[in-house]
Amino acid sequence: MPELPEVESVRRGVDEWTAGTTITGAEVADPRILGTTSQRRIDPSAVSGFVSAVTGAHILKAERRGKFMWLSLGEGTVLASEPGSGACSPPRPELGILVHLGMSGQLRVHSPGEELHRHTRAVLHLDSDRELRFVDQRIFGHIGVQPLVHGYGRLVPASAIHIAPDPLEPAFDPERVVAELKKKRTAIKAALLDQTLVSGIGNIYADEALFRAGVHPLAVPTRTRKSRLTAVLESATKVMSDALAVGGTSFDALYVNVNGESGYFDRALLVYGRGGQECVRCGTEIVKITVGGRGTHYCPVCQKAPRYR
Repeated sequence: MPELPEVESVRRGVDEWTAGTTITGAEVADPRILGTTSQRRIDPSAVSGFVSAVTGAHILKAERRGKFMWLSLGEGTVLASEPGSGACSPPRPELGILVHLGMSGQLRVHSPGEELHRHTRAVLHLDSDRELRFVDQRIFGHIGVQPLVHGYGRLVPASAIHIAPDPLEPAFDPERVVAELKKKRTAIKAALLDQTLVSGIGNIYADEALFRAGVHPLAVPTRTRKSRLTAVLESATKVMSDALAVGGTSFDALYVNVNGESGYFDRALLVYGRGGQECVRCGTEIVKITVGGRGTHYCPVCQKAPRYR
């Protein structure tokens, strides 16, 4: 599943190609892409409703919170704040096209004449003589139009209002997160995956952050020093920033950016996916266990098991 660095890499590419353009039309090749994985029976009117809602809309910018990405839509005109004042303000977005990549979703920019990939599920036609295509082999992702509402200091799609700020956005408050994390009685690995606490961290970067901070994945936050919890958050921020710098982590051809290029952070992973291999720090064999139903990797020497009285 793409995590913050991968989604941000895609967002940057989408924003570069679509911000300031107008959607001149849309096609939905597979109506299932308009629903979530738990809602695959789509009302036939949903397709026409989606096409009608986005056609003629102006894309202000591509935005993201955690793993959620959306295109903010507006009128495409600059409005004067006061008659005769000469002062102007950008149009206020009210709708957004939410795009969830799921496990295999891709947003690809193409020229209209280029051949469609066989897993293309939806296409947005732009007035820039480009197309934004949603390609999804497994159809675990989805796309749809939603109203934008206020959530943690900014406008977000209605379905993402419960998603907490991520470590790379201004609204992120590490002290608040540490205080909330300190209340958790579950394994810290599971707590880091709670998107209502801190968003953007998934399986890969949780393992990497815990290793860098020297914290065992089964450590219980409420029984862990705040300084160590702070170290975990700082490590998560650093490892995701490092991954973003090289385009994220790609294990196969399913994750690519808008130009079809892969990320290269998999070459820098220290524990994730390295079960049975030697620790890069101490040479001990990396162990793989299951925490909260997720495969979890750690070094038993560098991340000593907690001892609680």
